[in-house]
Parts: sequence; structure tokens; C-alpha cells
Amino acid sequence: MLDFEELPQLHDPILIAAFEGWNDAGEAATATVRHLAESWDAEVVAAFDPEDYYDFQVNRPRVVTEDGRRVLVWPTTRILVATETGFDHDVVLVQGIEPSTRWRAFCVELLELADQLGVQAIVTIGALLAEVPHTRPIPVTATAEDDSVRQRFDVEASRYEGPTGIVGVLTHMAGELAIPSLSAWAAVPHYAGGPPSPKATLSLLKRVESLLGMRVPHGDLEEDAHAWERGVDELARTEDEVAEYVQSLEEAQDTADLPEASGDAIAREFERYLRGRDDDAGR
Repeated sequence: MLDFEELPQLHDPILIAAFEGWNDAGEAATATVRHLAESWDAEVVAAFDPEDYYDFQVNRPRVVTEDGRRVLVWPTTRILVATETGFDHDVVLVQGIEPSTRWRAFCVELLELADQLGVQAIVTIGALLAEVPHTRPIPVTATAEDDSVRQRFDVEASRYEGPTGIVGVLTHMAGELAIPSLSAWAAVPHYAGGPPSPKATLSLLKRVESLLGMRVPHGDLEEDAHAWERGVDELARTEDEVAEYVQSLEEAQDTADLPEASGDAIAREFERYLRGRDDDAGR
């Protein structure tokens, strides 16, 4: 980590982190942190040494021109601090790329910094590709492992089992150190999962606002989200298979929203759609 000349004095800070890569479908999560950094005029105070954690054949440095000079920008994770947030906490923002190696050491280093800064809670955000329709609100699921954290933030227990990314590792290790931590994930329509995904970014931003009891200017996100949805609508109108699939997802979503909805009901709807496709293919 780059050394501080002097650690900033923060007021009850909360850390919010997002990482490019596996955890960032449609770049929705990193766009959320970037929006917060811009809204609060956050300042970079530190960065990881890229030699320690990144494979440069996977995440290559970039050549850019700054003030007339050509410079190298190395892949890394940066730590920003926002003190003009408009609510009761300063915020530490983590903008990064999922490390290529030494994940445990990476998380230990980040959590040590969080401890030095007096971080009171950690919110990790991510986005995944899912079978959801673009025409409905983007689902955002917030979870926590600790009972007291779930009660404090009114979130669910995670029942996910399977491969995880740096977001999952960081959240778990924070919990082991008794740092209150929770995670919020947006479900991005997999058939429209290319970046950017402003509708998912907006949903994540609103969920973070709700979790932390704050308000942030949304800027152009509302307009960008509507434009993105109109663009996917146009794709569906020109591709019959996409239109049929979106309709099936809408029906499943509407079924799930009914009081009597169940996982079995949603599964039956999707099976019905698949059978319909098989019948069409056999004609």
C-alpha cells in the first residue's frame, strides 16, 4: 500500500467497495462506486502496489497522455476518501480490479487499512448476469452473514453456495474480524449484459442509499437508464426469439411477485417456455 504521510481523521467512516471483473456484470458495481466518488468529490489517498497482486498479461498497463506527456497507468486498487457526503458518516471508497493472486493477503492489507481509518462497517457491491427481464426493476439482493448485521440493516442471510469472487472473500474475512459487513448484488439481464448497464447501476445506487440512510444526486443515471431500456426494447422488437424470451421472463417475474408465488411456480413457467421452444423446433 502507498504510505500515508498522515492518516486522515474521519468521522465514523463506512467503506464501500467494488471490483472490476467476475464481480461486475455490465460494470454496474464499479460504475456505482465511480458515481459516488464523483458526487462526493472523493480524493485518492492510497493504492495497492500492482506488482504484489496483478498479472499484467491479464490486466495490462495502459499508455495514456497526461498534460502532454505519455505515461503508464498500472492496474491497481485505489482507496478514496469522501468527507463531504451530506450524511452522518465519512466514506472510504475502494475502486479496484479483482486481484490475480494472493487474495488473502490483499484482503488482510485492505482490512488493516480499514481498521486504521476507524471503519465502522463495510458494504461490498457486485453485479451478476441473471435470467431477469430488462423491462422490470432490476433486482438487488442485500445479504449479511452476521445476525446482528442483518437486523441492523434489515437484510437477508445469504444462501449462496458455489464459486465466489474477491467481494465474497473480503466480506467473509471482514466478518471473521467482527467488522459489520454486508453485500448488495444487482441481477443484470444476461441477454443485455454488456457494459454499460445504467439501469443496474441506478438500482444499486438506490439500494446503497436505502441501506445507509443517505441521498446522492443521480445525475444523468435516470435518463441513461431509460435510454438503455429503450435500446434493449428495440433489440427485442427486431429479434423474435429475444422478444419471446423476454416475455417468458416477464411472466415468471410477475408470478414471483404474487403472494402465492414459489420457486416451483417460477420453475414451471420456465419449463413451459422451454417446451414451447422445443415444439417450435420440431415443426
